[in-house]
Amino acid sequence: MQQHQGWADERFGAVADVFAANFAGFPELGAAVTVFAGGRKVVELWGGTADERTGRAWAQDTLVPVFSCAKGPVSISAHLLAERGRLDLDAPVARYWPEFARNGKQDVTTRMILGHRAGIPALDAVLSFEEVAAWDPVVRSIEAQQPLWEPGTAYEYHGHVLGFAVGEVIRRITGLTPGAFLRKEIAEPLGLPVWIGLPENELPRLARLVEAEGRRPMPGPEHLLTRIVTMNGALVFPGLDVPHGWNDPALHAIELPGAGAVASATGLAGLYAAAATGLDGAPRLLSPDTVTGAVREVSSGAGFLGFDMGARWGSGLLLDSPAFRPLLGARSFGNDGAGGQFAFGDDEFGVGFAYVANRMIGHGDARANRLIEAVRECLG
Repeated sequence: MQQHQGWADERFGAVADVFAANFAGFPELGAAVTVFAGGRKVVELWGGTADERTGRAWAQDTLVPVFSCAKGPVSISAHLLAERGRLDLDAPVARYWPEFARNGKQDVTTRMILGHRAGIPALDAVLSFEEVAAWDPVVRSIEAQQPLWEPGTAYEYHGHVLGFAVGEVIRRITGLTPGAFLRKEIAEPLGLPVWIGLPENELPRLARLVEAEGRRPMPGPEHLLTRIVTMNGALVFPGLDVPHGWNDPALHAIELPGAGAVASATGLAGLYAAAATGLDGAPRLLSPDTVTGAVREVSSGAGFLGFDMGARWGSGLLLDSPAFRPLLGARSFGNDGAGGQFAFGDDEFGVGFAYVANRMIGHGDARANRLIEAVRECLG
């Protein structure tokens, strides 16, 4: 069985057992899991290989691209601004960003975007990678976009648009892009290794992604799902070792706030623990009332494309979804990533959790679910 490093409090020994068993039962390459309970770190485990080409081992400070786990930091940032009285999630976005109101979006609220209900899951504009990286061309395209349905009446996953649209609201209010806001207001004060827009000096710590065999191919380029995931072809998916692919430092350097976070397990788990309980005795980022608003269900069931994956969404955050991602209960909130990564917090159970890996297994990947089940058992 794969040797892992790190430690787990005696009460959480089952998490270590499952982490080791994942290496035996799945084509795991490198991975890490961190758990906080009551604001205190109780599990920090890592193992395997960070870079298959060189054999570099996974280390305690290894970072990994975590795809749509990015929506967690962006959503927590929005809820933090709401808590501070600077953002009304139920006010029209146009209050903060007047140009957004064009073409039938005058009544769209930030909560509709966070709940994937704004009608703008993909953009009509065809942008280059350089335009996506420049930020403003995406913002102009969102302003010009006409909703695909009457906002608020249906939902579909706003893969990249959620990050840019909520990110622009954050920028209009604070003057900081979402990645800069995350670092200044949350990550740096708390010492959390999580970024949207990775600095070049962090690249040596980055794990290299690999794909497991048997992933489902994406539909053709005109299909709405492909347009959502690739921003009309400006990005590739899953595309790892290609220009602007998910192993390209040029991609990690830009702010891609819907799906482009880079973090360690400890960084993501610490973020959710900070939101739910506070870290090491510090005040929690989000009050119980703010979390109550965040975990109120906004969307579930079949989306605009007709798929029902069993997911339940609050405001920017995945909720306890027994058929899709069983968490701890009604106060659990998190987000997952395309590589199988998952992070969540829960203020009822006082938990912050994150699992990250560099072997992308695809839909139905049970690695994180097994670890969450172990946490549930350890909590009794």
